[in-house]
Amino acid sequence: MNTFTRMMLSISLLCVLILTGTRPAVSQETAASKSPEKPAVAYRLDFSINELVDSKKINARHYSMNQTEEDFPREFKDLKIGTRVPVESGSNQFQYIDTGTNISSRLYMKANSLTLDVHAEISNFAPPDPNAKLDKPLIRQMVISGSMILIPGKPMVVGSVDDSNSNHTFQLEVTATKL
Repeated sequence: MNTFTRMMLSISLLCVLILTGTRPAVSQETAASKSPEKPAVAYRLDFSINELVDSKKINARHYSMNQTEEDFPREFKDLKIGTRVPVESGSNQFQYIDTGTNISSRLYMKANSLTLDVHAEISNFAPPDPNAKLDKPLIRQMVISGSMILIPGKPMVVGSVDDSNSNHTFQLEVTATKL
């Protein structure tokens, strides 16, 4: 059999395989060797904002959200509670300011470690100061951001800040629980 005849037979065989939907054995092996998609793993994230005086906890606020671990970081998930406060910005014109607690986080695997990126903003009205010459309310704000490797089931401190107006310390803590 000459080269031209062998080539024509190969093309004919390939056409028959394509038309009948039969895949060559190499493709079947490749498909079988692919690993199945990794199932999603869900966690409950329990956040606590703790207020401390002389290292003693005097107050705590708790927030929870469920998240799924991602293979790579995507968008942040948000938890938000607060009040939109009108502030006069001109004659009979108002602009609204958000006060309260905003926590944004994303959970993902990085180098086989459960990793959390988190950004928390806490704002509220400062108590009026009788000695202050301002007649407008003041808004206090604290921001804590961080990235950390989580150990499921273990409470971990993301960060802490000292209140510049008192001897209080505020601490953001998170516990991840596998669901």
